[in-house]
Amino acid sequence: MTDDLTLRPIEARDRPNWGELWRAYLAFYETVLPDETYDITFARLISPQHPDQNGLLAVREGEPVGLVHYIYHAHNWRTEQVCYLQDLYAAPQARGCGIGRALIEAVYARADADGRPAVYWLTQDFNTTARHLYDRIGTLTPFIKYTR
Repeated sequence: MTDDLTLRPIEARDRPNWGELWRAYLAFYETVLPDETYDITFARLISPQHPDQNGLLAVREGEPVGLVHYIYHAHNWRTEQVCYLQDLYAAPQARGCGIGRALIEAVYARADADGRPAVYWLTQDFNTTARHLYDRIGTLTPFIKYTR
């Protein structure tokens, strides 16, 4: 189902499509961010000055249909950095075709190639559909997230 799918790093020309996909992702989590946050985040994702902040687009027939953002950071329990898969989204018309799995596996491959083999992510407990995939491609941990 992913034969016609291309995964590639986000580029400057992707700003409009990336913004549309990321806004849809955030809407799922009932989140709205200021325009400045979109601008700063996109600039970081494409900047060589921010090599630890990365993103990939899933493109089908020339149209971006999914995205993933991932961040490398230090971790006190490991000598190497770890990879936080922060955002994962497939457009509704492209779901059920393996895009989410392809994007996660692409992050796994990039993290491995970059010497950051530990990859983790969070989701909300009500994200049942995505959790069916996550249960097949990752390991559920008992950690509970708190924020300030």
